[in-house]
This record gives sequence, structure tokens and C-alpha cells, in this order.
Amino acid sequence: MQAILEDITKDQIKDDRGHFKVGDGVRVHTRVREGDKERIQIFAGIVISRKGGGIAESFTVRRISYGEGVERVFPVHSPNIEKVEVDRESVTLRARMFYLRNRIGKSANKVKEKRLVEAKRGGKKS
Repeated sequence: MQAILEDITKDQIKDDRGHFKVGDGVRVHTRVREGDKERIQIFAGIVISRKGGGIAESFTVRRISYGEGVERVFPVHSPNIEKVEVDRESVTLRARMFYLRNRIGKSANKVKEKRLVEAKRGGKKS
């Protein structure tokens, strides 16, 4: 049964979407349909979790908007997602970053960035 499901869903899986990880700052470009018009809307924030696998894989993006925390869950392989851009890479030691929900202000979107960590070490390791 599992082989049949994989066979059906293999052409729907997008290969260009899995290049980000938890903690990265991303900009998700989604298609929004309003009546007969279609436009692209961008949701930018930090990926706080990824879950699932295969066609059912999803990720949660969190941002602070007007002092309130806003989270959206996106299916990775959704046809409504145009693209996912990685703004900043991070160095995380966790699989989920739910602790960001309890933070307020500037610390609510503070994660260790990869560039800063590499600069302190003296460049990239070979």
C-alpha cells in the first residue's frame, strides 16, 4: 500500500523546497486568489518547526507583526507556494524553536546567525 501512495505522490513533490532548516529566516511567496485575480503575497519570518514527511511535510513560520506574534503553517509541497527564499541561515541546536513564543521584543527573533559564528572562528572551516 505504501508503494502505491509513493507512486501517486512522487510527481507532486517539489524538489526545490527543502533547502531550509529550523531557525532560518525565510520569505515564503504564496499565491493568493481574490475573485478572478491572482497575486503573490510574501510572509517573512523564522522557521520554528518542520514536521511530517513526503507529501504531508509542513513547516511553521513565526514573525512579530505590530507587537503580536503571528504563526503560519505551510505545506512544503503546496502548489500555492511560489518559492521559499532563505534570508539568513542560523546555527541551531534544537529541532523545534517553540521557546521563541515566550519572548518579547527584539529577543523574539534572535537566533545565532551562521555568518556571525563563522566570523568569530576566523572564517569557514575546510
